[in-house]
Amino acid sequence: MPALARLGRIGLAAGTAVVLATGLSTNAQAATGTIRYFDGGQEFRISNPPDNVCINLQARPDLISNETNKTLRVFLNPNCFTFITDLEPGRAAAHIGGPQSVRIIG
Repeated sequence: MPALARLGRIGLAAGTAVVLATGLSTNAQAATGTIRYFDGGQEFRISNPPDNVCINLQARPDLISNETNKTLRVFLNPNCFTFITDLEPGRAAAHIGGPQSVRIIG
């Protein structure tokens, strides 16, 4: 039985090493650049937003600009509900209903 227990511990140690080497080494991806949006002349910015994470906006913008290197998906409601449009890098949109959330898709 001690040999079987030792084999189990070796297997557990090897499995843990694999998880640590692969699971912890992956970094979250993020777009490079800034999402800018404007509400009544006030400017808001989101720098280097993470990929595939819904971001609720602080205001309902009249204009939203994608100055990142990835496509920006724009939603009418909070929590990325009710798709409006996609903005390719370098594009902006005005008067699209006052979106409340966005997500970088990449």
